[in-house]
Amino acid sequence: MDPPASPVCREVRDRRGRVYRVGESDVDLLGRGRIWMVVLPWVGMAGISCAAYAFLAAQSGLRAAHRWGGDLGWPTGLWALCQAAVVLSAGRLRESGRLSARAAMTTGALGTLAGYLALALAPGLTVARVGFAVCAGAGAGLVQATCLTLPGMWWPERRGGPTAVVASGLALGAVPLLLRPVADAGPRVLLAVTGAAAALAVAGAGRFLRDPPRNWWPPRPGPLSVPADPGARRTREKNPPAVRHHTLRQAARTPALWLMWLCLLGAAGVTVLGVCLLTVYGGEFGPGGRTVRAVAVAGGAAAAAAGALSDRWGRRATLIAACLLLGAAQFGVAVAARAGSGALLLGCAAATGAAGVAVPALVCALAADHFGENHSASVHGLLAGAWLLPVAAACGTGAVAYAARDPHAAFLLAGCTGLACAAMALFLKAPGRLSARRIVPNPHPLGEEMA
Repeated sequence: MDPPASPVCREVRDRRGRVYRVGESDVDLLGRGRIWMVVLPWVGMAGISCAAYAFLAAQSGLRAAHRWGGDLGWPTGLWALCQAAVVLSAGRLRESGRLSARAAMTTGALGTLAGYLALALAPGLTVARVGFAVCAGAGAGLVQATCLTLPGMWWPERRGGPTAVVASGLALGAVPLLLRPVADAGPRVLLAVTGAAAALAVAGAGRFLRDPPRNWWPPRPGPLSVPADPGARRTREKNPPAVRHHTLRQAARTPALWLMWLCLLGAAGVTVLGVCLLTVYGGEFGPGGRTVRAVAVAGGAAAAAAGALSDRWGRRATLIAACLLLGAAQFGVAVAARAGSGALLLGCAAATGAAGVAVPALVCALAADHFGENHSASVHGLLAGAWLLPVAAACGTGAVAYAARDPHAAFLLAGCTGLACAAMALFLKAPGRLSARRIVPNPHPLGEEMA
């Protein structure tokens, strides 16, 4: 529910008919600066990321502690599928006003806690698998549907940097699990403590989250004026606002949405395969699997810079560069394997982490640029499925183990896929933007005498 309009609030229309709500500042609406709508979502994303890495770190310990002989990979795949399903449903509820940001985060925190307590305390393997996959997956979906789309709503004039900062929480959330004392802790203690800490972080951050009113735009620079600041003017020129707000159904009728979906699908597959196989290569060429994971996580944190660059260079150009870097890093791993170079391997791991986190952040911001902010939650819900499907396939089908039989060919295929994603990004055009070009007058208008 939008807050009541203040006396300084008014609605203006641009020449295409899009409505903007102007006059109210972020402090008027929140009582604090909108930077908190970046910091708090980052905390939420880091919380669910830390919980997910905790399960990966505790798998071997769980088998020994519970004497489980079954596969613990497919629950991670089911977790990703549940998350993808909930992100879309939660996005539709969020944009309809039936699910507030606070309620979504609180419910997500409870689901995360229930899922990890099921892993730590469940008496049987089936209960642990289903409890983790359904509860923790649904909780992660609710948190992601809220946190990744909120910065773009509060920063419509330069959403790239804030969105990428929040997305970097996916990488930085793994940092505590890379520390030796934490990684060597017992699996039950690790899962219970991490689940409780993640739930507290998510619920605490969600308590202060709020959505802006529909069509809100900050007072300066105004949506209809040319910014006086050269940097702001360049950002507006490179990333113009959407022609109008598209619903999910309207967005699905445009080629741009499905090009984004395919680009995200390919980039996610390359990232998952690359990070998993890099860990194997790290053990063979000296750096060690844990070192490679740490470098990939550090690279993921650098993805925040890609969002800031997209505000200056343009969202599409930065997305193309990120896909090219992702593809080139996979070719670099193949070269490092032939040369036996651990330093090149670590550089490729950092590039894979940075580009792998940057691509979903850039696509999320680009989708709001193309389709508007009012329905960005449901549009992101559809796009999130493309990012999570490769995770489900890799964990649930053993695709990574199959690719490890011929890693050289796998990296070459992954590199070509990254280049294909960059090629698809070349064709991304905002719907309605072409029809908004300057109209050229008819050289022979009606009533004019022909020579």
